[in-house]
Amino acid sequence: MKEELITKLNTFHQELQKPFIGRDEEVKVILLSLVTGEHTVLIGEPGTAKSALIRRAAQLLNAKIFIYLLTKFTEPSELFGPLDINALKQGKYIRITKHKLPEAEIVFLDEIFKANSAILNSILSILNERVLYDGYTEIKVPLWSLFGASNEVPDDPELEALYDRMLLRQHVKPISDELWKDLLNYTWKLEKEVEKIEPVMSMSDLMEINKEIFNVSLEPIKTKLIKIFAILESKGIHLSDRRKGKSLKVIAANALLNNRYKAVEEDLLVLKYIAPKDIEDFEKVNLILSEELKTPHKYLRELEEIKISVREIVSYISSFPRAPMSRFLEERLNEIYRDLEATRERVASMIIESGDKTVEKVGKDVLEQINAVMDLIRKRLE
Repeated sequence: MKEELITKLNTFHQELQKPFIGRDEEVKVILLSLVTGEHTVLIGEPGTAKSALIRRAAQLLNAKIFIYLLTKFTEPSELFGPLDINALKQGKYIRITKHKLPEAEIVFLDEIFKANSAILNSILSILNERVLYDGYTEIKVPLWSLFGASNEVPDDPELEALYDRMLLRQHVKPISDELWKDLLNYTWKLEKEVEKIEPVMSMSDLMEINKEIFNVSLEPIKTKLIKIFAILESKGIHLSDRRKGKSLKVIAANALLNNRYKAVEEDLLVLKYIAPKDIEDFEKVNLILSEELKTPHKYLRELEEIKISVREIVSYISSFPRAPMSRFLEERLNEIYRDLEATRERVASMIIESGDKTVEKVGKDVLEQINAVMDLIRKRLE
């Protein structure tokens, strides 16, 4: 049964990711949120596929979903349903919740931090207790995970409690320019062909998978986890006690996503979704984790930086005149060539040091790019 569930989870992961170019990180954080039954906030500009990701996830789960854009003028009835007038005439306070948030298993609230305090307080009780306190009644809700979206991190103290309840946080950026072509091609394909999405997993399957995270052994990573908490604190990145404790669920979920029932140091990388508070924290946490964890992530990060640098060098060289070339430009090309030789040696060393197949694959690709640029420089110097 366990293997069957993990297979379904892997299929769900693949199907969720399929139409989204350059959204691997967002897919990962959504998966972790669903497996743990926790809540997530996606921070970033509009048009970065946030609502589309959540809608697809719900379709693949055949889950009841509620999506809404909040403003300061949004009224409770828009989210929780209107009052039953006939019942009210009889002295009964009843809401008609059909197709509204109280009936949803997955919820996506766009611009979540722009809602008024009355709605925010109701959302807070739903997140904490899965109960909507409404007038004289308490409505138990089947909510599994709530996803919020915002253009920015909230700075209002009134929003602090709500923001802390969103255990997972992801800074959603526009995709890099090297993926623009793939984005255009796939978007055009989707415009021409309407995809029929079939569920690959049920909510009951997801609940069973959720139970499995408590069978994951976490002892191997607890000492390292405490050390990282201390380092983050020393760098000014504070996690509430709630976030520290709940991080274990996300670490265990990540192990399951990698078909393991024993957590390893690599699983601590999920702290990049838990620890950041402000936008600049996302980069700081990534750097700290890269330095502290013995994982391929550190090498892959450095290789990505080298790839960006190589692309910039190509653009720079392309701006040089074909002929005649000044002595200064010749010297500059020779200098760039020597730097690339040193970089090539560093990449070769990383492939050996890491002993990781993914790093090897990416490293070889970077080496090919470096060699191509070096060939270009040699031709320009002829």
